[in-house]
Amino acid sequence: MLKKISNYNFIMTKKLQLVLFGMAAMTCMPISAQGLKLNGVANNNRYDDGDQMENRSEYLGWNSELQKAIFIVDNGLYTMTWNGSQLSTPVKEPAVVKSEIQGNKEKELWAYNFNLMYGNSGSVYVDGQLVTVYSRDESSTTDEELFAVRKWDAKTGNLLSSEYRPKSDCLESAGMAYNPKDGKVYGLFYLTGRDLPTEITSDPEYFADQDDDLTDGDAGYCLCSIDLGSMKVTPITPGLYYYNFVTFAINSEGRAFALTSGGTSGFEDADGKIRDINNQLTGAQLCEFNLETGLMKMNATKAIDPETQEEYTEYTHPVGATGYCSQYRRQSACFAKSNPSKMYWNGYYNSGKGINDYGSWSSLSDKEWRTNGKYDTALYEVDINTGEATRLSKIQNRWIFSAIWADGDDASDGAGIDVTAGIANHPTTLTSTATETYNLRGQQVQGHTAPGIYVVRQAGEARKVVVR
Repeated sequence: MLKKISNYNFIMTKKLQLVLFGMAAMTCMPISAQGLKLNGVANNNRYDDGDQMENRSEYLGWNSELQKAIFIVDNGLYTMTWNGSQLSTPVKEPAVVKSEIQGNKEKELWAYNFNLMYGNSGSVYVDGQLVTVYSRDESSTTDEELFAVRKWDAKTGNLLSSEYRPKSDCLESAGMAYNPKDGKVYGLFYLTGRDLPTEITSDPEYFADQDDDLTDGDAGYCLCSIDLGSMKVTPITPGLYYYNFVTFAINSEGRAFALTSGGTSGFEDADGKIRDINNQLTGAQLCEFNLETGLMKMNATKAIDPETQEEYTEYTHPVGATGYCSQYRRQSACFAKSNPSKMYWNGYYNSGKGINDYGSWSSLSDKEWRTNGKYDTALYEVDINTGEATRLSKIQNRWIFSAIWADGDDASDGAGIDVTAGIANHPTTLTSTATETYNLRGQQVQGHTAPGIYVVRQAGEARKVVVR
């Protein structure tokens, strides 16, 4: 049951289950004519048996000149094509061929750098360039959580720049996307250390401070713009959204959308989709945002409280749910510039739940992911006018991507944005006063005499050093 809150159009349930803070292909031909080619940044699928992407590598040997062990890794750029009836197996592009790189210093370093192309906190493609954000937790070699921001040439896979930024920069996102209408990049960023508005916290009817900590450093998603040169995140409103967002995408008309993870799950109908007790599609919800106000678009209708018979304002999503349950894990979505009404979504095949060995509907075992389908992924097409999704195909080898974009048919192509601008002018400020040196994998090293790029910390500041 949702009710209107003062003049801010805040929306909350009494148990804080839903909070909307109103402060907070080819050559652009139709997809049906030439097929849809999608590019993506491979991301880990979080298996618990050691079969992580970075562990699936081939050792080529030690490069004494670079002072590096060289590996061929699964990390990198991938492409897959939907021809209207079949989805091709994702393949690495550009490919890393052992015979072509072994013994070549520059090519070995190029191949080695792919192990850094990892966007567990989000990635975005803009006009031939790529930004990946990797969140590195506090550990013995770092005194705080760090974001590793790396920028790449999306065609060649060349690493253009790399820097570390502090946790306070709030670079964790559910996704980022370019808006062709104003030339800016937006995203749903997970903000920490934010106080909630007093209009909410002071109203006992609409707010329940369940852990006595929500007014002191609360965290949630906020629609923000981001400068990819400085990586500065600017909230559009101070409001926070308590949704399990897993994607964010903007179409060529400048309309911004996100998907939730799916919430409740249940048994599939004959058509493979999930419906609620009223026979309405449920699962992952398509949400649309106003990029000027930061508000989620909702429909307001009058309703009657069955207990008190009082009239109140109820808010509902303008479109229905997708009909498919997915997981609260990193996913991605995009639009082809030539088709603004269809969103393409790289999501999970199910919620990770099913009928277990005891006959109950619950989370399936992680250790049986190869057979129970828990981590299977799929390509979906989402109709933004209805919210309903169509599962186009399972994705062979269960690939999940931190960002996808339509090859040759992306709204950012031709924008002329240089995402590497400004990196040298924005050093990372850290708390340590010791002098320490890290390689681009975040590993502390004793020196930096070998050619390459290093991060040196001294007197509380981190700066990038290039050794030639």
